Amino acid sequence: MLLEDLHVVLKVAEMRSITKAATALDMRTATASAAVKRVEASLGSELFIRTTRQLRLSSAGERYIPECEKALELLSQAKQLMREEQGEIDGEVRISLSSDLGRNVVVPWLDEFLDAHPKLSLRTHLSDSNVDLYRDGVDIALRYGSPTDSNLYGFKICDIRKVLCASPEYLAKHGEPKHPDDLKHHNGLFYQLRDVLKDEWEFVKDGQEIKVKMSGNRASNDADLVRRWCVAGKGIAIKSYLDMSNDLLAGNVVEIMSDYQPTSSELWLVCPSRRSITPTVRLLRDMFREKTQHVCDLLNQRGIIRS
Repeated sequence: MLLEDLHVVLKVAEMRSITKAATALDMRTATASAAVKRVEASLGSELFIRTTRQLRLSSAGERYIPECEKALELLSQAKQLMREEQGEIDGEVRISLSSDLGRNVVVPWLDEFLDAHPKLSLRTHLSDSNVDLYRDGVDIALRYGSPTDSNLYGFKICDIRKVLCASPEYLAKHGEPKHPDDLKHHNGLFYQLRDVLKDEWEFVKDGQEIKVKMSGNRASNDADLVRRWCVAGKGIAIKSYLDMSNDLLAGNVVEIMSDYQPTSSELWLVCPSRRSITPTVRLLRDMFREKTQHVCDLLNQRGIIRS
């Protein structure tokens, strides 16, 4: 019995579908089905009850799968311990990133990480929509907001301050708003997720929430495009300080109305299961924490944003 076959069986049990498990593992359905049959033949028992509409665990599967998970977890821990002692990581990691944060901030960090670990290979999935870690075959996702799925595991990377920002050219032409009420006379640049247009902006000052319904002539489901519009002087945007960090440091945009703070968020590294928390994931977690803290410190030291 091959260890790879056991991993396939566990994925099938987790997803209740050979086809979905095969997709998540980046293999053909026939290959996954053959792996399940080999394990069942070795055990002399069927682990799954198959019907035309569903697949569920048999009584033998209900007994075997939990024990198999424990055994593979122990083996994985032993392998991780050996690799950590040797200071080596290898293999492939598939990571999902939001378009703006990924393309402009995180990808250079990942390039450094790959240079430091030449035996590692990387696949990136850039999207502003939260991917399905199982369906899309992703190992980890770096995303804004804490995990809402109780089946997922995650590490908080940092708190995320958002900034209201505009280019110096835009402010020279249209004036700088000092109060949320002033924003009604300015052009908003909006992020749109599916059919939800983020045109109601929320601010907090002295514990009091202030909401402003904005108007504007540009919206996109690509956060990077919103950033580009802002840099090009097309209007005012609310963005994460990380997304705008390079532009803030270069003076392409400036923070405005800093006394009124947009609603904050968090950055998380999310994993589909405990087994997916490998030495590579731990090193990436530590690197993301170190890099984001460095960016925050740099912006504060230069007085570009206030903590």
